[in-house]
Amino acid sequence: MSLMTDSLKAMAGESLRQWLGRFTGSPTKAMMSGIGFTLVVQSSTATTLATIGFVSAGVLSFTQAIGVIIGANIGTTSTGWMVALLGLKFSVSMIALPMVGVGAMMKLLGKNTTALLGLALAGFGLLFIGIDFLQSAMAGFAEQVDLSRWSNDGLMTRLILVLIGIVMTILLQSSSAAITATLAALAGGAIDLPQALALVIGQNIGTVATAVLAAMGATVSAQRTAAVHVVFNVVTAVVAFFVLMPVVLWQVRDGVLVGWENVLIIALFHTAFSVMGAMMFMPFTRGFQALLERLIPERIDASNTHYLDESLFSMPAVAIATAKDALCQTTANIFAQVIKACRGEISGATVAVASLDDCLAKVDKYLKKMPVPQSQADQEHLMALLQLVVYIRVLREDLVHSAFIDVLRTDVDRALMVEAISQFEELSAFLLEMPERLPKQFVESFVAFGDLMKAQKTDVRLSIIEQSAHIQNHASDALDMIVARRWLDRLVKHTAKMVILLGK
Repeated sequence: MSLMTDSLKAMAGESLRQWLGRFTGSPTKAMMSGIGFTLVVQSSTATTLATIGFVSAGVLSFTQAIGVIIGANIGTTSTGWMVALLGLKFSVSMIALPMVGVGAMMKLLGKNTTALLGLALAGFGLLFIGIDFLQSAMAGFAEQVDLSRWSNDGLMTRLILVLIGIVMTILLQSSSAAITATLAALAGGAIDLPQALALVIGQNIGTVATAVLAAMGATVSAQRTAAVHVVFNVVTAVVAFFVLMPVVLWQVRDGVLVGWENVLIIALFHTAFSVMGAMMFMPFTRGFQALLERLIPERIDASNTHYLDESLFSMPAVAIATAKDALCQTTANIFAQVIKACRGEISGATVAVASLDDCLAKVDKYLKKMPVPQSQADQEHLMALLQLVVYIRVLREDLVHSAFIDVLRTDVDRALMVEAISQFEELSAFLLEMPERLPKQFVESFVAFGDLMKAQKTDVRLSIIEQSAHIQNHASDALDMIVARRWLDRLVKHTAKMVILLGK
């Protein structure tokens, strides 16, 4: 399960980012996106952890995240159906080993996506081989272990089974793997249907453990998103335990489920209580959001790095994009101060780069911990991110001397300052929007502005000297203006390099 899921996550990391950003315009669309991607990667935890990162980064709103989390809980029920319909009902062991062999060859001989697809195929084959082993082992287990003490319908017995289900998921770190083991035990006769129903309820609660661990010490948005996962799963499990489970057992004895195979009933039950939970929560997403925002208030972090979550390392494309977003947002905030200084709203000397220093330090630390991506595309994105870090470090050295803006504001010719304000405003807006790449038209416009400044460099200096002599300014004032113009030339030149990189 881990081999298959990790490979699919690595292949679909950037796709998840684009998908969630594009198809989460409403709570219903957000839920469908959560279902869809979880069906693809066969892991609600992967979707949940990625969603936590995207909410913090601003790609998703907290309201959208609620829908995605609910959808992920529905999507993960597909594993039960896959195992019940294929792994247990039909013997796929004959094709499982060839799948492992083909997958291994694809990994050894292929590159990038082909190699990852090979790992996923091998994982898929191993999953069904594992199911065969589990069935055989559980059949013998039923003969050796007396489970009659847990077979009565008492409340305490069922609660203990729910607790066992929680522990199973925490130990296996996968509710899908825990449910697969439960289905194999049920098919092998090691447990009966009521026991399996209680275990599945517990396993659905246990899946929140990973999200809770990921949110510890993380951003407020991460904690809120993890809280959605916890509240949804616990409330849904309580309703399933006291309402849905008795109804299912009644229908098995006297209703429409008479004659159904037990493994199919478990798959249906798992899907039914996740869908029931969605019906309970989806109409009240706004109120749910407001409640969690009151319970978990926001903290202010000027560096925008609080969402650099190491749990995203399992999806390199997402981790790289998250670090890039942190750099872009922080740089945009610095340029917002530069714009205010150009307009005279604040002094250039007050432009602070402390948040940029903090951001660069945290991104450095984050990237040092990040494993080298397997995909060539991810490796190229990582190299581009490292290049961006270098450019922003150079920019930081320019921005530290923003006091020159106060000198430039005294220039008689205001055309340059007006154009600089316009270019920096547009850049700051684009960086805050965090597009995949800067628009080509803007990149060309900014580069043209830089070329114009470079072409006029000599003429401008002569003009400053002549103007100073004409109005009888002190020589030191002219020198200050020339130095300030050289500073602006450097700032625009170095910013243009960053703009070109972000436009690729």
